[in-house]
Amino acid sequence: QVQLVESGGGLVQAGGSLRLSCAASGTIFSRNVMSWYRQAPGKQRELVAGITTGGTTNYKESAKGRFTISRDNAENTVYLQMNNLKPEDTAVYYCHLTWTSLAPLKTLNYWGQGTQVTVAS
Repeated sequence: QVQLVESGGGLVQAGGSLRLSCAASGTIFSRNVMSWYRQAPGKQRELVAGITTGGTTNYKESAKGRFTISRDNAENTVYLQMNNLKPEDTAVYYCHLTWTSLAPLKTLNYWGQGTQVTVAS
């Protein structure tokens, strides 16, 4: 059974920084994608940033230049460094892990429990 445990959320003033961590445990395929999503009250969950096992990254447009996603493959851990935070970054941030199994052929998705990030103006 795969589990994702997030940490690092909290309350910060606008312009401040936070670093989120997510540790995955269990039987995990060596080639996978780990991502951070967020969901603000009354809004849909959206992708913030993702990173492959090989280090390829992608970011939501508003996160570019402020957020950095990284990972430690040996520890199955993903990080999100968030700088110059804005009130509109306030949301619950979720860690996500996915890979495609070949036998049987299916895509597996796992979610963390979420961590609250609140940015005060």
